[in-house]
Amino acid sequence: MRRKSIVIGAFAIVLLSALVLVPRGSSQSSAARLITQSIDESKMVTLTGNTHPFARAEFDQGPVSASMPMNRLMLVLKRSPAQEAALDTFLAQQLDPKSANYHNWLTPDQFGERFGASEDDATTLTTWLQSRGFQVAGVSHGRNIIEFSGNAGQIQAALHTAIHSYLVNGQQRWANQSDPQIPAALAPAVYGFVSLNNFPKQPASHSLGAFRKSLTTGKVERVPSPSYTFQGGCESNNDCYALGPQDIATIYNITPLYNAGIDGTGETIAVVADSDINTTDVSQFRSVFGLPANTPNIIHNGTDPGKNGDEVEAVLDTEWSGGIARKATIDLVVSENVDLSATYIIDNNIAPIMSESFGECELFLGAAGNAFYTTMYKEAVGQGQTVIISTGDSGSVGCLSGMNSSAANTYGLGVSGLASTQYNVAVGGTDFNDINNQSAYWNSTNTSGTNGSAKGYIPETTWNDSCTNAALADFGYSTNAETNCNNSAVSNTLANDVLNGGSGGVSNCTTPTGSGTATSQCAGGNAKPSWQTGAGVPSDNHRYVPDVSLFASTGFLTGSFYVVCQLDNTMGQDGTPCNLSANAFAFGGAGGTSVSTQVFAGIMALIDQKAGGRQGNINPMFYTLANNQAGKCASGSPASNCDFYDVSAGTISQPCMNASGSSNCTVNTNTDSFGVVVPYSAAAGYDPATGLGSVNVTNLATAIGGNIAPVGSFTVGPSSGTATVSAPGSSATYDLTVTGTNGFAGTVNFSCTGLPEKAFCSAPAATLSASTTTASSTLTITTTAATAQLVPNVAPGNNGPAQRSAPLLDAKMFSAEMKRALPISLAMLLLLGAAAFFYLPRSRQRISASTLPSGVAFAVLILGLVFIASCGGGGGGTTTGTTGTPTGTSTVTVTATSGTTTSSTTFTLTVN
Repeated sequence: MRRKSIVIGAFAIVLLSALVLVPRGSSQSSAARLITQSIDESKMVTLTGNTHPFARAEFDQGPVSASMPMNRLMLVLKRSPAQEAALDTFLAQQLDPKSANYHNWLTPDQFGERFGASEDDATTLTTWLQSRGFQVAGVSHGRNIIEFSGNAGQIQAALHTAIHSYLVNGQQRWANQSDPQIPAALAPAVYGFVSLNNFPKQPASHSLGAFRKSLTTGKVERVPSPSYTFQGGCESNNDCYALGPQDIATIYNITPLYNAGIDGTGETIAVVADSDINTTDVSQFRSVFGLPANTPNIIHNGTDPGKNGDEVEAVLDTEWSGGIARKATIDLVVSENVDLSATYIIDNNIAPIMSESFGECELFLGAAGNAFYTTMYKEAVGQGQTVIISTGDSGSVGCLSGMNSSAANTYGLGVSGLASTQYNVAVGGTDFNDINNQSAYWNSTNTSGTNGSAKGYIPETTWNDSCTNAALADFGYSTNAETNCNNSAVSNTLANDVLNGGSGGVSNCTTPTGSGTATSQCAGGNAKPSWQTGAGVPSDNHRYVPDVSLFASTGFLTGSFYVVCQLDNTMGQDGTPCNLSANAFAFGGAGGTSVSTQVFAGIMALIDQKAGGRQGNINPMFYTLANNQAGKCASGSPASNCDFYDVSAGTISQPCMNASGSSNCTVNTNTDSFGVVVPYSAAAGYDPATGLGSVNVTNLATAIGGNIAPVGSFTVGPSSGTATVSAPGSSATYDLTVTGTNGFAGTVNFSCTGLPEKAFCSAPAATLSASTTTASSTLTITTTAATAQLVPNVAPGNNGPAQRSAPLLDAKMFSAEMKRALPISLAMLLLLGAAAFFYLPRSRQRISASTLPSGVAFAVLILGLVFIASCGGGGGGTTTGTTGTPTGTSTVTVTATSGTTTSSTTFTLTVN
């Protein structure tokens, strides 16, 4: 009896195992270990290319104190080649409508499980950091970052590099003096360290100071006096046009989306920041331009850095992303540095769109820094997040961002490593090409409520506020850029050492080979993605930026710039930002690709809303549309069917010092102090100056998300009525009328709720247009005579017969389930047989004829149970139909639906 009990127990355990352990869905296990050797501190490897170019002897102020805190550093973890290949395949499938993984966005934890470091490697690295005295905050959800803190002495002891102080351009900074080292055993799992220096990322914005507009004359002037002259406006005979959100909506054709209810509702944009703001600035901005109240969320990730020198960046980023996506939620994520903010947004998946208006050239980021952005952005797009990054404001010389050209450019050409990955949209800058005919594009007065004055699309050229801009010829200067850059008259207007203009170019320095400043140390570069193709795209194997561009000018030549409201800027005598009640309307001016980036983030929120969800890496769609678009708009001549406005005029060339060691500097006259960097100009098709060009937003959103939702609304009637069915099994009709209002046009479908059992409704769709404002449809109510029967248990619905006739399990489904269940079932039976053979006495291992049938029946029962378990216990089954007569009175609700617009009416149904 004891052995018999054991056998019965074994049967029960096996059966429960079948019910519990049979998988309901597939998942991928964690990565294999990359750290396979024990850690030996005597065997070290150097992580080359990870010393900032400014960390050199001429700036060195000596070592910092060993106790100096170094908080929230990040160790970037490496994927295996097999993982990278699997991730690349998966990301491609997410964008392929034919794939089962199309828009199958992952959570951060799912991403980490499938494509992050193994738990063993993460544990090993964490333990090693702790053994060196660091405090480890934890491993990111995506398993690609370990955050830790310590001090300068611990860094020197663990990584074998000293932290020194450096004085650069009058600013005190600290950085590692040489490339860090780690134990060789750890190297296969590590890219390197981020934040071993505090050289900041550069904001891509330019604050123009304060302006005021007379409420009586409408003229705009500087407050308190101009620090430079506007050749194209404000201080001369021409007017200055300060842009508000409605101007951008008019110029880039966003208004039809607003009219259709596409305004950012339900969408969220997460903005990267390292400074806090006054939310009252945002409220005032929205009030001035007639936007609905919508206070941004301020998310403090760790220690609040307060309001600092980057406050204007954070303010304008928040105002303009929300100014375009008017009803979207804006999450301003504030951390001690922008890398921490970006990591927080991605690894917590807080928004479908992330925008960042900071940059740094690939050379200055170092190998680990460039790997960091690629690693994090790949996680973002795997989660369906669209990453939108500014290209910068220094033309083709990205490493001179935040500096001027009064010294030799020893860095050569460069682009921002934050923008040059395959996994982000890189946004550049344009300017308006309207200085000779402004009245054709601007109204002389502002529209009440929105304060807009643009008439429509304005032809565009490159944004270039340097002395190389060909538009200077329109003001009587030379047509030769080098001549203008060496003309003192020009320098009184546009200083010849100013580097202001939309950035672009080729990725070529993601794995620098040393710590010097020579361009020869540049190596690598992000590879050209398969989708970056088309007319004008260079034929090499490197990634080019930008992808798209929008207006970004600071108004030096054209007199056009963006409005920003910021209390901490002097906005007039009362110090109030954007004050409409004062004698003169006071406001701030700004420009730069930081603003064009945030405008594009707002546009992306509208695209997401129009498309009904996240889009992830949207670039492949952009290039496909641009390449397949027969009616692409030429610059200055927008067509009704275009998605992109091709910008084909201008250059992003910049001035350069005629000095020894200055790279990529063309000097035609040896005695000139300044030459010209001449790599990129706008041209037909794609170009590294403006990318694909700017965008016709409504057309672009329609191409990605389908037809525009109907404008206006409708009602369905009558508001009450009756219908009578003579007997079960008979039908009745009820007449409906749909009436459109406010220009509604579209197809209206009908559904019913509240019907008695065995009753169903149907009605032909009604179609309305601008000329057909009413339409009729007849609702038919069908009943079924009551019979007692077993029917499939189907999901509730009101389309009746089609649902009721569905089989419980069709042949193809049964075949697939059997193929999946059979191996599991056989395995379970083998286990049962083995258990029986092991536990039953030899003398009882004979099977008699009398016991055979019951044994077979028991085996079949077990097989059936296992099969049911392997099928996942789905939601099928049967239910008994009503046997009584479905007579009586019901209140039926008819819902008319077109897109997101609905209207309902009720009537009384009687079944006799």
